[in-house]
Amino acid sequence: MDTTKTIAALFDFDGVVMDTESQYSVFWNQIGKEYLPQYEGFGRIIKGQTLDQIYAKYFAGLEAEQAGITERLNRFEREMTFEYIPGVEDFLRILHEQGVKIAIVTSSNEQKMANVYAAHPELKELVDRILTAEMFARSKPAPDCFLLGAEVFGTVPANCVVFEDSFHGLAAANAACMTVVGLATTNPAAAIADKCHEVIPDFTGFTYGRMMELLSR
Repeated sequence: MDTTKTIAALFDFDGVVMDTESQYSVFWNQIGKEYLPQYEGFGRIIKGQTLDQIYAKYFAGLEAEQAGITERLNRFEREMTFEYIPGVEDFLRILHEQGVKIAIVTSSNEQKMANVYAAHPELKELVDRILTAEMFARSKPAPDCFLLGAEVFGTVPANCVVFEDSFHGLAAANAACMTVVGLATTNPAAAIADKCHEVIPDFTGFTYGRMMELLSR
């Protein structure tokens, strides 16, 4: 840790700040049943991937199908409920009080996040920056998004703590050489334990002091 640089906390959005993953699983499992019945539990398979990544791997060249799925997804996201992960609001406020810079770093696009802001206008006041998919050339598991998070705060990876839940997100955080806290909201704790420095079920028992202990290792 560089004591001359800012401390930054970088949060994925879905499954970390907001409890949305179960809703996405319903949507993508249905898409899988309709288009890709050979994949059981399609929602689980594509967790943490951007829409472009999903289309490139599973719907390449199927422009009509992509357009139809996008339309359905946009409608679905407009009707989604956005509920905070337990304890995250208080944790974000404590980080602010301690002078920690906070960014949401998400593979979601601005259109989706506009739905979030409509439901939770206070979200922008809880964080310093919100970095969306349009802002980086390579999506998770590439480290670009988290490295951008360090850059916008004028700090270094050694001073950054990433909070993530998906395999792609955890891989991106590790590739960025940052301290990683895994949220067992999407995948079982045992499945992500070897990909992060600590696993937590939510933020109710996690403290600023514990974050700094992990960062100082």
